[in-house]
Amino acid sequence: MLFGKEKRVRLNRSMEKKNDMDPNLDFLEKEKKFTFLKELKKEFPKSEVYLVGGAVRDLLLGRPVEDYDFIVRKVGAKDLEKFLAAHGAVILVGRTFGVFKFIPKGGDKRKPFEIALPRRDFAFGTGGYRDVEIQSDPNLPIKEDLARRDFTVNAMTIKLEKARGKWQIIDPFNGQKDLEKKIIRAVRNPGERFKEDYSRMLRGIRFACQLSDFSARGGRGMGWQIEEKTWQAIKKNISSLNKIARRVELVKDGPKVEQEVIETRVVPYEVIAKEFLKSFYYNPVRAFDLYDQAGAFKEFMPEILTMKGCPQPKNWHSEGDVWAHARLCLEKLSSKEFKKQFGNEPASTELILAALFHDLGKPFTIKIPAKDGVDRIRFNEHDIVGAEIARKICRRLKLSNPEDFGVDPEKVGWLVEHHMLLVQSDISRMRPGTIEKYFFNPKNPGQDLLKLFFADISATIPETGQSDFTEFRQMLERIKELKQLSPSKKELPKSILNGHEIMKKFDLKSSQLIGQLKAILREEQLSGRIKKKKEAIDFLEKTLTSLKGG
Repeated sequence: MLFGKEKRVRLNRSMEKKNDMDPNLDFLEKEKKFTFLKELKKEFPKSEVYLVGGAVRDLLLGRPVEDYDFIVRKVGAKDLEKFLAAHGAVILVGRTFGVFKFIPKGGDKRKPFEIALPRRDFAFGTGGYRDVEIQSDPNLPIKEDLARRDFTVNAMTIKLEKARGKWQIIDPFNGQKDLEKKIIRAVRNPGERFKEDYSRMLRGIRFACQLSDFSARGGRGMGWQIEEKTWQAIKKNISSLNKIARRVELVKDGPKVEQEVIETRVVPYEVIAKEFLKSFYYNPVRAFDLYDQAGAFKEFMPEILTMKGCPQPKNWHSEGDVWAHARLCLEKLSSKEFKKQFGNEPASTELILAALFHDLGKPFTIKIPAKDGVDRIRFNEHDIVGAEIARKICRRLKLSNPEDFGVDPEKVGWLVEHHMLLVQSDISRMRPGTIEKYFFNPKNPGQDLLKLFFADISATIPETGQSDFTEFRQMLERIKELKQLSPSKKELPKSILNGHEIMKKFDLKSSQLIGQLKAILREEQLSGRIKKKKEAIDFLEKTLTSLKGG
């Protein structure tokens, strides 16, 4: 985090007093990773360097800055590349349009800076985020570069050269006013901005979620809204996320030459996945509402909409239909009660998706008394059905792809499949080995399963108005009892004997029998009946004798 509390307060107060803020950029002169900026000015005295994009927005909001983008004017592409190579590592070089990914000496290899020349974009009109011709020009006015950007709050820049002792904020599209009003507004004509790149619609939704999330942690973000014209343009163009581009290629098959039609998505699922997951990670309920209201669910996740109007027994679910329950479940992931139980760490993306999908099987399994002759509304095996639908959605949308926010479809499916465990089991009689399998196996997200139980129960409001946590508390007590068996009281004890030790001690070869013996011994250990190695050996000797029938 770049700013301490004192500096954030100073920035925010300046924001309240006047529209032109005076950000503190002392860190650019103090931190080693930014020393290349001074060297650039020395080598190219006429150069102009600008901090642009999200970094400016976050500085003015007092948010921690994660990515730094710079524009360099009045230096040619070859000269700039040569300079950067001498002061760090240049990767993913976009020589043809003057964009460089740069890791300065002393910088973080995981977070390279983007250094670019001023650019113009010429979109081909397909809406594809890569279907654009980029022309760089070291002498292009900085305002023309800003005009190509998506939203006003991202179309500001700070010239890294003080005038009258102050940094110069260049803000041709009134981004500072929109920051104060907490508005996401497209630069100039929103319809044109989105037709240049349809994925910008999801970016706009993501910013509304991300900035609102920041407010919940003490920053200036509460109530971020998408400006009306921008919002209407999103709803009008949202179906374009599924556009297919077609091109004809000539394919030679021996002496024959045939035409082959190649189809590709204008907006790849990988891009949709990135924005979708970020939105739900930062603010699940806000994302749920905006994706629904914009029509995004209808376009690429229509299964979700089947929860609307799907009834539930009112004596258990006075909160409403399955849709209302799913939304409330997402809301409970950030409730005071949830944080009191599990701490302030944000919910994982996999947990958020599991909360979204956990009852997705209900519309597909519902049985109604009047129609199906059952005693009440039932959703038999909705957990199993919903888990498979959840896995299919994750795979179809390639939700495992984004590096920072990607999910494991199998883990999401596992959470959905087992979210009814407390209801379907007699917890007092559950074997210790079974509890270990669900909550202590590193291959399974056991802690997230406990969190899903809690959120689901919290969102299940019977007619009495009081959610029932009886089974949840019983499970916590069983888990606590097992942890007491270890010296640290925080985890399960290690197995007394492993497979190799059993094979060596009893002169056995590798087989299924070894696994059986390990499982039987582990059950005895977790039940507290065996605590020492000699006890384990004696027990296995008797077990082997019994298995041999002697």
